[in-house]
Amino acid sequence: MEINIYTTPDCSMCKAAKAFLAAHNLPFTEHDVSASRQAAAEMLAKTRERKLPVIDIGGELVIGFDQDRLEELLGL
Repeated sequence: MEINIYTTPDCSMCKAAKAFLAAHNLPFTEHDVSASRQAAAEMLAKTRERKLPVIDIGGELVIGFDQDRLEELLGL
């Protein structure tokens, strides 16, 4: 299962989401939208929102750090 997370370095919810994924030994690809216009454009195309983090789990999107939804999608 491919996990992509769109973040910025100063986002506390982004840090929490990454820590959650790491704690469960789930590999993910991070996309810093503050450093990459391409990543920002991808995120906006997927969500039409600017709220972070955006977590894409095999095409299912989680906007913000919603631990319950992440656990559901990841089967935890």
